[in-house]
Amino acid sequence: MAEIIDYGMFAERLKAAPNRWDVLREFHEEWGYAVQPGAPRWDRWTEDEHKAYVRALHGGSEDDRLEGVDPALPIPAALDEWWELPFNSFTHDAQYYETNPVYPPTVRPDPSGYGAAGSLQVGSGLVPPDADQRVCVFMAENQYCNEWGYLAAEAHEPDPRVLVSVSDDEWALQARSISEFFLQLAVQRLPHRLGWSVEVDADDVIDGDLDDLVARIAERMPELGFEPWAELQQDAIVYGGPDVLVFVPDRVQYYISLAGRTPQAVVAQGERLGLKLEEHYLYGPGED
Repeated sequence: MAEIIDYGMFAERLKAAPNRWDVLREFHEEWGYAVQPGAPRWDRWTEDEHKAYVRALHGGSEDDRLEGVDPALPIPAALDEWWELPFNSFTHDAQYYETNPVYPPTVRPDPSGYGAAGSLQVGSGLVPPDADQRVCVFMAENQYCNEWGYLAAEAHEPDPRVLVSVSDDEWALQARSISEFFLQLAVQRLPHRLGWSVEVDADDVIDGDLDDLVARIAERMPELGFEPWAELQQDAIVYGGPDVLVFVPDRVQYYISLAGRTPQAVVAQGERLGLKLEEHYLYGPGED
């Protein structure tokens, strides 16, 4: 990793990119991900184990697998493109992600009763009042605390916006497109699994407290250019620096984390932010 990647320039890089798949491929390469020869691949049509278990508990049959799917709605091209990407770390190493795919996407509210979230909240402003208010879910957090989907009203678009369920009856904008969502998901997951990372608390802050640290991060480091990542009842913003990313949730009592392509990048960024970090405290690639 001789070349330093300045993630402080990531927002400009995102704006200039002709498509998100190129950036997603580059991001995989920058963090050292490569599909292993002969690695099994997740079949998009495979029903997730949890849904199959719930269906069996209720005496459902194999014919019920597609309950909740509206066959009249097209599946956006970007979703199928993502499944076929040869470098896709999810389809080859899904354990990195802690999410369940939903394919084909199922609508919310879910007539089968399985999906956790409802339709769009009244007055969301995301679609006109007379438009289809349903959401088509294609990915969910492992415990279904959050679901991600596109608007049924935009299902005909090749790469529609992505929403996230932030409660049983509320949705928020998560990404400007499906392809950007999957790039954002990789940013959230891969650096902590493939790089060197550390979670910091008030004891690591040399000057001030966690609030002071958050202020310094926002002042000195650019955001990556995404919508805040909404998951597990908190929004997180990612900031970029040389070979390093800093993840700041809006509820800082949980954690602030740094992840770098090298341990030296994490320690150096910590010093610039007024943190006392040592390399031997960092988690390395593959460590939990």
